[in-house]
Amino acid sequence: MELWFSDYHTDKVKMSVKVEKQLFGEQTDFQRIDVFDSKEFGRFISSDGSIVFSEKDEFVYDEMIVHVPMAVHPNVRRVLVIGGGDGGVARELSYYKEIEEIDVVEPDEVFVDVCKKFFPDNARGLDDPRVRVFYADGLRFLRSKNDQYDLIINDAIDPLGHTAGLFTKEFYGNCYRALKEDGIMVYQHGSPFYDEDEDTCRAMHRKASHSFPISRVYQAHIPTCASGYWLFGFTSKKYHPLTDLNVERWKERNIKTWYYTTNLHKGAFMLPRYVEDMLEEEEN
Repeated sequence: MELWFSDYHTDKVKMSVKVEKQLFGEQTDFQRIDVFDSKEFGRFISSDGSIVFSEKDEFVYDEMIVHVPMAVHPNVRRVLVIGGGDGGVARELSYYKEIEEIDVVEPDEVFVDVCKKFFPDNARGLDDPRVRVFYADGLRFLRSKNDQYDLIINDAIDPLGHTAGLFTKEFYGNCYRALKEDGIMVYQHGSPFYDEDEDTCRAMHRKASHSFPISRVYQAHIPTCASGYWLFGFTSKKYHPLTDLNVERWKERNIKTWYYTTNLHKGAFMLPRYVEDMLEEEEN
């Protein structure tokens, strides 16, 4: 008997992956977590029936949410990762020797344990001595922070589920206060392709662009994400993601990547017309 996992992108569209076997399944206090093994994507993990990442394509997401801001900000010392319990973001951050502290705030301890067991290449990022893991609600964690971080990465997975508070106007305001005077915040912006996802994309950009003086959006191709097309948000108090990109400095680090390049960095901010129109409408 064949076993297939179906991720419903909309009520009328689903992506199905043929799986070899299920490796894990549990309902936690926060979400339903399942891990499957497949020939096409390797192991992949889902939250409440939606794929979070797979072994085959996680590098795209993790590289683009980390290396874009790190190639722009000239002096990152302290980083806050909201979510990030799988360790992939921390892994990419660990390649930067200048970083002194990486705080990872993940509410679901079971999610972390599952990733350590089934996705050790991602989870090794959490073993870096500069990493501190806090099992806490990200929004509550931020409320007590002021002028502490050079970079905040919102790696929360769902604007509608248990992490919904991380996509509110209060959250963006708290991030602004928690950042230093030249801080950057990046976040996953979702997919703009399907009509039912458009409102969420619009709301996120409206809140972010009204909270930060600089707010831009960039893109990547991630096969297991909705429609295979994903957006990221870049907000900053000072630095522009293109005019302040330092190509030479980033290349001198000799970081091995599979997706990110400084040329791609520039191109990722060149968006389709329908996305540009959507974002400009919310800015105005």
